[in-house]
Amino acid sequence: MRNPFVTNGYAGAEYFCDRVEETDILRNLLRNENNVALISSRRIGKTELINHVFDCDEFREGYHCFLVDVYASRTLSDFVNILGKAVLDELKPKGRGVWEKFLYALTSVRSEISFDINGTPSWSVGLGDLHNPSATLDEIFSYLQNAGKPCLIAIDEFQQIAKYGDLSVEATLRTYVQRTTNAHFIFSGSQRHLMDGIFTSPSRPFYQSVTIMNLQPLSLDKYTEFAVSKFSQRGRRLDPEVVSEIYNRFDAITSYMHRVLNVLFSKTDVGEECTVAMIDEAIDLIVRLSSDTYESLLYQMPVKQRNVFLALAAEGKVREISGSTFVKRYGLISSSSVVSAVKGLLEKDFITNDRGEYSVYDKFFTLWLSRKGLI
Repeated sequence: MRNPFVTNGYAGAEYFCDRVEETDILRNLLRNENNVALISSRRIGKTELINHVFDCDEFREGYHCFLVDVYASRTLSDFVNILGKAVLDELKPKGRGVWEKFLYALTSVRSEISFDINGTPSWSVGLGDLHNPSATLDEIFSYLQNAGKPCLIAIDEFQQIAKYGDLSVEATLRTYVQRTTNAHFIFSGSQRHLMDGIFTSPSRPFYQSVTIMNLQPLSLDKYTEFAVSKFSQRGRRLDPEVVSEIYNRFDAITSYMHRVLNVLFSKTDVGEECTVAMIDEAIDLIVRLSSDTYESLLYQMPVKQRNVFLALAAEGKVREISGSTFVKRYGLISSSSVVSAVKGLLEKDFITNDRGEYSVYDKFFTLWLSRKGLI
């Protein structure tokens, strides 16, 4: 029987916790032709919520739904490449007549589309290899406008476009979004300072072009109800205090809670009860399995970044990141060197900035540092 605490992607409504109100709001916004910016901290379930929103008969049958993760993109060319591949991959299972319509629109990359022995197409353009991204982007949006069904496109980690170093990208995408009346968009992002800059700054192209939806952590009551019921359905018992303890330790971040409960479920036999006493062992296992990775990541950091990273991990959360109190407390070189280090750590996603509050992104990394005596 499947472990109910899925740690990798969306596994269907059975394994999805609550979000009833958020699901209803988002579906209603989309069916009424709104574009949405979905913003939250990392790892509390934005991508799973989008998948859940798309996972209904109305959207499966009446729309083409595309989920595009642009986290790996560094340029407009990368963005277009990832977008094109995601659209093709989603259309392929729907039959030849559906995906042929898309390929017919792609004159600029037609030679880059390969076919297997069964005649099924594959997007064969590598990142950085797109010769004319502007032309391909125009063709993709032309397809979306004439796709036969209305299209819903969720672009995950959308804040990446702010890192391209090309100020024209936002204006270009805004123009296409505005004029493509057959497609509506969810722009999902977890680096709040970048997402806020894109959508709330009057000087930016996307200003006042979307409905902004801030996703909050799940409530303790709802998550406890979900977790206890999943144990019970599989003949096991879960002390509700276990959920409360994990919820508080990991600041209600769904991903971490799910990982710990995944291990706890695996260590609880049928007919047995999972108790608070089992939590530390489960967390230790998770941290231990990642030890080599964390050691390597720490070793690869430039010295100034590593020192700031360790100081921030020790402090927990910091607002005045370049303030004299923080700099002096941890023996850092200077405020300017901290600012430089923080910029690099943010770019690499080692730390996060949520409404001016800086913290280490990976909480298991912080636990590993503590167990190694480094903080």
